[in-house]
Amino acid sequence: MLPLENKRVLVTGGTGSLGRVLVRRLLKAELGQPKQVIVFSRDEAKQHAMRMSYLRRIAATDEIIYNNFHELLSFRVGDIRDYHSLSAALKDVDIVFNAAALKQVPTCEYFPFQAVETNIIGVQNIVRVISEQRIPVETVVGISTDKACKPVSVMGMTKALQERIFIEANLECPDTRFVCVRYGNVLASRGSVIPLFQEQIRNGGPVTVTTPEMTRFLMSLEEAADTIFAALMHAKRGETFVRKMVSARIIDLAEVLIGDRDIKIEFVGVRPGEKMHELLVSEEEIWRTMDRGDHYAIQPILPEVLPRTDFVPALDREYTSADTLITKDELREMLATSGLLMSQDQEEVDLLQ
Repeated sequence: MLPLENKRVLVTGGTGSLGRVLVRRLLKAELGQPKQVIVFSRDEAKQHAMRMSYLRRIAATDEIIYNNFHELLSFRVGDIRDYHSLSAALKDVDIVFNAAALKQVPTCEYFPFQAVETNIIGVQNIVRVISEQRIPVETVVGISTDKACKPVSVMGMTKALQERIFIEANLECPDTRFVCVRYGNVLASRGSVIPLFQEQIRNGGPVTVTTPEMTRFLMSLEEAADTIFAALMHAKRGETFVRKMVSARIIDLAEVLIGDRDIKIEFVGVRPGEKMHELLVSEEEIWRTMDRGDHYAIQPILPEVLPRTDFVPALDREYTSADTLITKDELREMLATSGLLMSQDQEEVDLLQ
C-alpha cells in the first residue's frame, strides 16, 4: 500500500512557500490518497487565500469555512509554540510534516529567542504531545537546512537542535518514526534571494550581492518536496536525508538574472549569521553517511538509534557548496526550467500591475 493511502496528514507551517507546494503534491495523491490533509499555521489570511485557491473561488463569504474539519483539505489556526492548539491538531493524525519555522537568517539574529520558541520549543512540543498523549503517529518528518551543519547563525543553531530533538524522540516515542531532511536554498521561496534580485531588477537596480566568492546550494520547491517524500518512503528511524545538489556562486545567479539589462551589481558584504559557503554533510558526519541513490542518509548520532555501523561511508570529505558549482549556462537552464528567468516584457507588465 502507498504510504499516504487513507492517512490523516498534518502539515505545520502549511501556508509557507514549501508548505503550499507540499500540500498541492499531497492532494495529487502521488503517494496515495490521504483521508485528510490538515494545514496548521498561525496566519488566518494566508489560510483563507489558500482555501480560496483550492476552491477556485475569487470571492466568498463565511460559508467556505463551514464543515472545515470534515473536508479533504482542512485548516487549523494555531502555533507549534502553543502546546494546546498543537494537541488539537495532532489528534488522530498519522503523518506529520513539520514545515513551521523561523527561517530568515538576519531576522533570527535580531530576534534569537523567537527562533528558539518556534524552531526548538515548537519542535519539542510535537514530541511532547505525541509522548504524553500517546498519539499513534506513524512518522514525523522534520524539515531542516544546510545551515544546521556546523551552524554559525541562530537559524542554523536552532535547526541543528531540531534535528537532535527529533533523533532523540525515537527513544522517547518508540512507536513513532522520526526522520529529517536537510537541504539548501530553495529557489524563489519566500525570503530567498531570487525574489529580491527580481524586484531590484524591476526597479532598475542596483542588484545587491554579498561578496563575489559566496556560494549556495540550489534546488527547486518541487525538488524539496521530492526529498521530503523520499524520506517518508525510505528513511529509517533517526536518519537525516540529504539531497545530492548543485550549487552556484551568488554573483553568477545575479548576472544570469540581469541578463543583457544595463543594471549594476553592488557588493554589500556578508549579512549577520551568513557563511561564505554552506555545508550539507560535515566532517564529523562523514563516517556515518550512507549513499541512497539521489540522496545521502546521515545515520543518527545516538548509538541506541543507530541501526548499523558496518558500512563504507559514502563521502571522504565534507559536502560543501564550494565543490559542486555549476556554470552560468547550466544555471540559466535551471532557472528557465523553473520559470524564474524574467523577460523584459514580463518586467513591463509587472510594473503596470
